[in-house]
Amino acid sequence: MTISLLFGVHAHQPVGNFTEVIDDAHLRCYGMFIRVLHRYPAFRFSVHFSGWLLDLLYERHPEDMKLLAEMTARGQVEWFGSGDCEPVLAAIPHRDRLTQIETLSAKIARYTGTRPRGAWLTERVWESAVAASLAEAGIEYVAVDDYHFLCTGARADTLDSFYTTEESGRTLDLFPISEQARYRIPFAPAHEVVAWMEDLARQGQRAVVYFDDIEKFGIWPETFNWVYERGWLAQFIEGVLASPLIRTDTYADYHAANTTSGIVYLPTTSYIEMNEWSLPGAAARTYHALVESEKQQGRFEAHKPFLRGGIWRNFFSRYPESNWMHKRMLEASERYAVLSPTQQTAELQELLHRAQANDAFWHGLFGGLYLPHLRRAIWNNLLMLEARLDAITPRPAVFSADRDLDGHAEVFLANRHLLAIIRPDSDAALVELSSYALAHNFGDTLRRYEEGYHARIIAADPAAQAASPEGEGIASAHDRIAFKHVITAADVVPDARPRGMFVDTWLSNNNADTPVYVMTGAGSYRAESEEVTLHKQYALDQDCLKVTYTASSAGLLQIELNLAMPSCDGYAGRYVLADDRIPCGFGQALDLDAATQLSLVDGVLGGKIILKSSLPIRITARPHFTVSQSEAGFEKVMQAATLTLSWCAEADQILGLSLTPVVGE
Repeated sequence: MTISLLFGVHAHQPVGNFTEVIDDAHLRCYGMFIRVLHRYPAFRFSVHFSGWLLDLLYERHPEDMKLLAEMTARGQVEWFGSGDCEPVLAAIPHRDRLTQIETLSAKIARYTGTRPRGAWLTERVWESAVAASLAEAGIEYVAVDDYHFLCTGARADTLDSFYTTEESGRTLDLFPISEQARYRIPFAPAHEVVAWMEDLARQGQRAVVYFDDIEKFGIWPETFNWVYERGWLAQFIEGVLASPLIRTDTYADYHAANTTSGIVYLPTTSYIEMNEWSLPGAAARTYHALVESEKQQGRFEAHKPFLRGGIWRNFFSRYPESNWMHKRMLEASERYAVLSPTQQTAELQELLHRAQANDAFWHGLFGGLYLPHLRRAIWNNLLMLEARLDAITPRPAVFSADRDLDGHAEVFLANRHLLAIIRPDSDAALVELSSYALAHNFGDTLRRYEEGYHARIIAADPAAQAASPEGEGIASAHDRIAFKHVITAADVVPDARPRGMFVDTWLSNNNADTPVYVMTGAGSYRAESEEVTLHKQYALDQDCLKVTYTASSAGLLQIELNLAMPSCDGYAGRYVLADDRIPCGFGQALDLDAATQLSLVDGVLGGKIILKSSLPIRITARPHFTVSQSEAGFEKVMQAATLTLSWCAEADQILGLSLTPVVGE
């Protein structure tokens, strides 16, 4: 009896990723993979490219994409669809799922002449509601992890073909991706993988279902040498084609030739690693310890369906910054949805789709939320969309709404130039300061959080390098411990307060107090203590945000501004003094006494933001770093330029501050 190998690869780059990164990915992975597979017409397989990446590859590397089209025409390749800009479908409204899926399906049809019947499910995040959306969009089947099925109580030895689920009467077929295949390919020696599949064939298994990131074939650490220079991919293909027990099928052909194995209803889940990543730091460590204990006791394989951690949506609960982006995106989606059909242009829809790209909303093995340029891409598209929506249906100059669903309404100050949003907690700080001309949110930063993997950083030797496992093969990125930067315990201490703008501390008699503000009017706040009464007022004046402070008694007020600057600690970001001197870049320390003006000029932004003070103040500026993990190792990432403004207040004195974003340097 022969076994069908359903071999699928998923190619994706985040919206807004650097073109040099994409070109390098093509050089080391996409192009190499296509050219190797082109040499073996008998090896049939399936591919999924996210729409944004697909467009770039056709634009920048047309010759390799021509080979892929040729393989499609000769029946070697099946294309899978999905959301065009790779959203997590469960995290966007049903209406947007349909337009995202249809956009990519139409794009694939335009490029290849075929419309996809199957779909890649982003991060394999399954919620039952997506089944009806996929079916309505013309998708017949998707691939999810076999772990999803095990969580229903299914036996592993029954997961060798597809099953059927339904939602609201709409049906969708589900292929269970083999975890054993996912962990072997391409990390174990090719001949061992082929022998393993042949053993499964002898046992009567019908199919090996594989669908995983193509980036494991050249981009993950060590894989370029292993897969191409040492010939793993060619050896694997030749071994499969030479085996009398293995045949390659596309998902489409296998689906057409077989019937469902029965009905199944999957729980809300994703792949098993997400169980740990989506938990808060302390809970993640507890979960990790439990999993390791079960492995040491030899019980993990039997118990893993019942060792549930978190779900993908936990990232909105864990990170207020992610939640804020998500809820602002949903606001824009609703505003777009109520436009008339003639107002719903392709340009507006594309901006909305790009603002729904999944990568910046979460964090696991890959940088995701921790990478400023990915968050910035969300905000760029969201703010460009919002500016166009405001031109059609203007919003009030001042309004309140509980956008992040925390039970407290934020205050929105809006005009055609700026949007300033005040967080309704005791800090009365800005959660967002967005410039429509620059399509940039200067409040787009990230505080330092406790992460489950930080314990491994503290315990490890920063000079240590990841070791390959014993025997042949290479280490998966999941198993490596490597450092891109030297990291100390002090680098991973969580922030005690949010990283906002106009976060205040009052110092008097050698005591530091956190003012507790209450709202007294639209944009007006008051904090009272035994020592001082502080008044803080926000207002927009055309393209300028103005903030005034009044103190009832003498003391020192420290005002913290965390400004997200796209250049971060790169060469294109610099501080400029009132006399046009450049003291240093954003990644360096700056100390100014008695200053009244400081500009932050950013070549990546294509603009600057000018800080002015009505009174001489002390300004200190320091880079704000967080520590995160990536497939290449643990790294420090600059999130913001943190400016601390120190004002020696006199009784009833008024301090006026302003921030003015400007296009151009």
